[in-house]
Parts: sequence; structure tokens; C-alpha cells
Amino acid sequence: MNEIQRNRCHTIIHTHAAVAGTGNLLPVPGIGVAIDITTMTSMCMSLSTLFEGDITEEVARGLAMTAMKETILKQPLKILIKELSKVMPLLGQLVSPVISVAIIEAAGWSIAEALFKRL
Repeated sequence: MNEIQRNRCHTIIHTHAAVAGTGNLLPVPGIGVAIDITTMTSMCMSLSTLFEGDITEEVARGLAMTAMKETILKQPLKILIKELSKVMPLLGQLVSPVISVAIIEAAGWSIAEALFKRL
């Protein structure tokens, strides 16, 4: 991956992570995962376009689901804390977005590397 691609990946991943973090401000258990998957699907499509790939929304959703599963398996405690914190007023609105951003960041770079290797 060259420097221009890395910088564009950085912008795509950070933008989507910020959107997911904002969406996770809602204090509704379960909605955070839906927002994360939707955001990751969009991120996959953007990253694919960056690497001159052409994937459908279904393929992007599959990549997002796979990345989310891998992240959950690697960091199950973070996901559990993220969802359980939403039932606690104020605390959930602080903890959930931070964890969501971390998850999207980690998964985004994993997806970017996987898409780059497919070139």
C-alpha cells in the first residue's frame, strides 16, 4: 500500500468510525451493533473503490459481518461492555461510542489490508 492509499484509508476509516461513534450515542441496547454493521458496509465499499475493486453491497456486508465476527471473537469483553453500558444512564452514552470507534478502527484497517492484498 503506497502513502496516498494509506492516507485515503486513514480518512475513510476515521470518518466511518466517527459516524459509528455518533450513532452509538443512542442509549438503546442492540442498535449499536446495527449501526456498526451499516457503517462498516459503507466503509468496505469505499475502501474497495479506493483499491479499484467493484464489490456489491451484499459482498461489502459480508466483509463487514466477517470483520465484526473476528473483532467480537478477539475482544468479546469490549462488545459486552458496550452493549451493557447502554442500560446505565450517562455512562452508556460515554462508553459505547468510544468502544465502537475502537472496533471500527481495528476492523477497518483489517479490511483495508485484506482488500489491498487482493490486488
